Amino acid sequence: MKKLFLVAIAIIGFSVSTQAQDLKFGFKGGVNFASINGDDVSSNLDGRTGYHIGAVAQVSLMDMLALQPEVLYSAQGAKDTDIDYLNVPVLLKYKFAKLFSIEAGPQFGFVVNDDFKDGGEPESFDFSGAVGAGVEISSFFAQVRYNIGFTDVVDGAEAKNATFQVSVGYYIF
Repeated sequence: MKKLFLVAIAIIGFSVSTQAQDLKFGFKGGVNFASINGDDVSSNLDGRTGYHIGAVAQVSLMDMLALQPEVLYSAQGAKDTDIDYLNVPVLLKYKFAKLFSIEAGPQFGFVVNDDFKDGGEPESFDFSGAVGAGVEISSFFAQVRYNIGFTDVVDGAEAKNATFQVSVGYYIF
């Protein structure tokens, strides 16, 4: 997992190095309120409170528009169905009023750890959509985001990830 994380960080760094004057790079972390939803999911399956932590880059495309790739370790799933992912969201970020932003884009998730208490195996890949909002003051930022899964968590069952995230972070440059 460390190798995959380092490779992802290197890709982000390489892809934005040509626009270093319009680049921000930092770290973020926060809490996840995760669940698994779908027709094949028991109605009494409780959600899981987890965490996420990782790196974030922001590349200015225009005055109020930026690309924001991230690499996050994210504890998701449900109460008795722990699934931890290495998530790579690639978001388009629109900034307004110099403080606020909204963001949306795809998220690619790779299972790095799982613990299904009732047996079973998760799919190794998760494709999701992400929408969120944030506030940035100097180098500090806070975000809220909702991720909705487009692919099933388990093969042969209609069961998709849904995660609400609250994050704080700091841009180091």
